[in-house]
Amino acid sequence: MIAAVHENGDERVSARYTLTETEHGHVWGVCAEAEGLFGEPQRGTYELFGWVPEVSGVRAWLGSQVWLVPDDEPLDAWLLEDAERLGELRGTDSLLLTGMDDCEGPPEGYRGRVRLHDGHRWLGSCREFTRILPSNEAPPPLVLRGLAPSDQLRAALMKGTRRALDLEEAALEIQDGEGELLADRPLWATVSDWRPSACGADLIDLELDAGRFTAVPEYARPIWERWLSGPPDAVNAWAGLDTRRRGAWHDLVQKRACLRTHRDRPAGHPYELDGRHITDQPALYLALGEAVNGPGGYFGGCLAALDDCLRGAFGYTAPATLLWRDAATARGYLSHALTPDGQPYDLFSEVLESLAEGGMDVTLA
Repeated sequence: MIAAVHENGDERVSARYTLTETEHGHVWGVCAEAEGLFGEPQRGTYELFGWVPEVSGVRAWLGSQVWLVPDDEPLDAWLLEDAERLGELRGTDSLLLTGMDDCEGPPEGYRGRVRLHDGHRWLGSCREFTRILPSNEAPPPLVLRGLAPSDQLRAALMKGTRRALDLEEAALEIQDGEGELLADRPLWATVSDWRPSACGADLIDLELDAGRFTAVPEYARPIWERWLSGPPDAVNAWAGLDTRRRGAWHDLVQKRACLRTHRDRPAGHPYELDGRHITDQPALYLALGEAVNGPGGYFGGCLAALDDCLRGAFGYTAPATLLWRDAATARGYLSHALTPDGQPYDLFSEVLESLAEGGMDVTLA
């Protein structure tokens, strides 16, 4: 647990943010304000030549996961996360698409026909594509304002050499308004500047190079601000969000769960799932998480993670029962899903099978 305040002479610095060295766990400093936490992460951009849509009314935001499937069958599909449609180029048959590339990216040397899907439906195809190089514009720095530095950080700043100012692997630990650890954001902490802070005596404003820090996307800012005040006290607080923001809500649920110790309920515990709002995949796992662990609870984010949760240490002990209310809603939305390479499968049935194998006796209502 992070201390709620940091003593600094007559000052008491609120420790909403703690910069922690990863390898040995010592604290570089604490502060109440982080500027640059939200922004636009580096994204890849593709021009798709000869774009032919397969559905009408394709929205600007295409999906949290959009798979590009090469026409050459032996080649693997690759993933664009948080994909957006920038629009057609005037006077051409091209479509501009942007998103965050996965670690693989396109198959080396392949520029031929690809088909796109969002895990639920085919979106369209193109005869060839090219990846547009991102601009070299540097992202704004991460600034920790009013930071109470540790003695180790003060020594590094006084030394001032490039080596001393490279703090290497670190994490920005973030507390909510109730003093609970909400998330930690990994970064390679390189000091680009620092100065005395207007926030108080002996405090500094520390600038860190943002080139190796992934900012929280701007669209997720309202979700984070909601959670920064404290966890939800009722289920379905996410129900009014669209799919993109439900995904951002689930990201926080997952991060928070991985930082906490869970007390497993005894075997035989009855659970009840409110299925009224399961109209997409994030809602499925949000509802499951709240059924098992209450408001803001986590119980998987994909089939593999669900299997892990069913093995214990996430609030559940087999065997148990689950009453799934309004199951027809989830069945209607999740029965027709696509694997990364575009093969159809029934996600709803797969979830029921995983639950059964994990000792959860499910009754659909």
